[in-house]
Amino acid sequence: MHYRSVGTVPPKRHTQHRRPDGGLYYEELMGEEGFSSDSSLLYHSGVPSAIVDASPWELSDQTTTENRPLIPRHLKLHELTSADWKAVDAVTGRRLVLGNADVRISYVVAGETSPLYRNAVGDECVYVESGTATVETVFGTLPAVQGDYVLIPRATTHRWIPTGSEPLRLYAIEANSHIAPPKRYLSRYGQLLEHSPYCERDLHGPEGPLVVEGTDVEVLVKHRGSRGITGTRYVCPTHPFDVVGWDGCLYPYTFNVADFEPITGRVHQPPPAHQVFEGQNFVICNFVPRKVDYHPLSIPVPYYHANVDSDEVMFYCGGDYEARKGSGIGQGSISLHPGGHSHGPQPGAVERSIGAEFFDELAVMVDTFRPLELGEAGRASEDPAYAWTWAGRGPA
Repeated sequence: MHYRSVGTVPPKRHTQHRRPDGGLYYEELMGEEGFSSDSSLLYHSGVPSAIVDASPWELSDQTTTENRPLIPRHLKLHELTSADWKAVDAVTGRRLVLGNADVRISYVVAGETSPLYRNAVGDECVYVESGTATVETVFGTLPAVQGDYVLIPRATTHRWIPTGSEPLRLYAIEANSHIAPPKRYLSRYGQLLEHSPYCERDLHGPEGPLVVEGTDVEVLVKHRGSRGITGTRYVCPTHPFDVVGWDGCLYPYTFNVADFEPITGRVHQPPPAHQVFEGQNFVICNFVPRKVDYHPLSIPVPYYHANVDSDEVMFYCGGDYEARKGSGIGQGSISLHPGGHSHGPQPGAVERSIGAEFFDELAVMVDTFRPLELGEAGRASEDPAYAWTWAGRGPA
């Protein structure tokens, strides 16, 4: 990301930065790809490596089941809402919906402050379906509102604090890699170019440092293990939120889907026109309210298409998705259209769309280049009738 400086930092990197009492702050470099990519320098009051205890942290059910037989699926995520959601937090309450070796998609409805947490497996892109929160991080504080993507770099210590009386609904995309704007939208120096559907003014990072006092503070760490993803519970002698200043190009930020400027055309534009971020072996797109195709003979809904190289996951989070009318899909639904299955509009949708000038729809799409498997939450929320909706009947 573009360079930012927050709080107090010394004029020259890797030089003395002293506290008011004359003692030294502790400099930490947080960087990607082994000192060969973006990084930031953080200045701590305490030693960032210090821990006084460590124990296993048992994650929620991370098992997955292959999509076999190979069929399109409809998952109703709102059915996962717990009756005691006010006691659920945005980290330990996540339930795995879909996953593969590159990315995991979880859902949570939360009302409680989360523990301090860092994901040492990869970056997180958390979409706020509804509700509001404050995300406290070692870099500072981020307000999060409906429609925000909250981008949190790998190993960033943070916590979610729901604000307001409504449930906080989060759609968490956890990578095994880094998540960034598409390379085609960036100059060779990293600036978002003129044809990008958003720019740096739309990205909002922490405005000031966050310093919290405390002793023997627990931090949950999700990390890689020999048998997959696992967890550890650290106890730190002082609070990790002790950074008085930082600068660099690696930090958490928010981007609101309302600031995405849709790319439209005379005829239907393919999904890459809707791309917002990318990770290793997956992309993130969003379909936003927009003017639709204006060729006199255009068909505004998508043509039927076979995902020969990818699985397509669509999360319907607002408006009225024209191509899925009659399928049972609504707010909070996911459609999984796997590679090897040709998919497209529901019966009647093509004719209904002709003449439309505007689509009022909002959806977040993840396309993966390796097959996705169903997590426990995906299995628990499935609508078994969806695969047969194009034909109008299922197995005898």
